[in-house]
Amino acid sequence: MYDAIVIGGGPAGLQAALTLGRMHRTTLLLDSGQYRNGTVQHMHNVITNDGTPPADFRARARAELAAYADVEIRDVAAQAVAGIEGDFVVSLPGGASASARTVILATGVADDLPPVDGLSELWGVGAFSCPFCDGHEHAGKPIAVLGAATRAEHLIAMLGRFVGEISAVPVGEPYTEEEIASLEARGARASRAVVDAVARAGDGVVVRTADAEHAVAGIFVASGTMRQRASFIPQLGLGMLDSGAIEIDDFGRTSVPGIYAAGDLAHRASLPGPMAAVMMAATAGQLAAVGVIQALMAAEH
Repeated sequence: MYDAIVIGGGPAGLQAALTLGRMHRTTLLLDSGQYRNGTVQHMHNVITNDGTPPADFRARARAELAAYADVEIRDVAAQAVAGIEGDFVVSLPGGASASARTVILATGVADDLPPVDGLSELWGVGAFSCPFCDGHEHAGKPIAVLGAATRAEHLIAMLGRFVGEISAVPVGEPYTEEEIASLEARGARASRAVVDAVARAGDGVVVRTADAEHAVAGIFVASGTMRQRASFIPQLGLGMLDSGAIEIDDFGRTSVPGIYAAGDLAHRASLPGPMAAVMMAATAGQLAAVGVIQALMAAEH
């Protein structure tokens, strides 16, 4: 039986495994190979790794984990989690399973993009959601913001200080005249027609509507939702927040004793939502691992 099974091989899971390994706690890291930033070419706003491809970041982390004999990595996806604190069983493909005293969930979330033709192909390459992660690369360049007016205005306020011309384009339903006036008051050029499709055009992107084509350097999406990536999460009976994320305390503890969560699948109730950032995820992974170690020590003594 392992001291901990960490489910998820992104920054949160990798950091959790490293912290556990350094404390000589037997740890199994399960990596499904699915990552929220799997299509991203370069991650940004990560000190010492600004501009590093996420795949390179993960590869280096796994190479570092190889130095810790107490950490085992398997490239498989967890199918289910059952049991109680001190005796959890994680189901694996092919009828296999693994047991652990604690479990750290680091499976992350998946983005459900608005139904715009071509958007999924551009995601992480020419279409983005995070101004902290990808805004600087568009400094002085024209961009398009797709989605609902309220969220679009928030992105315009953040990006408008340093990008070039901003085209705000609605998705699904046209903007009202009041919304158009508000968007244009913030310096954007608001489209009266909804987006039909987006596509790569040279080094940039073209946004097509029924009456125009907007040639821009990149797209920022102001609509869409996220969901728990792991299908077994709803079956665990965890306390959830209105954001759709798992509720945790400062050390990643969930409402179920022995199960911890870290990364953008979880956040504290004091925050409006999860922080979708590599460094925040890694920090959450470390805190969850510390929480696990505290619990293991308490059980042992």
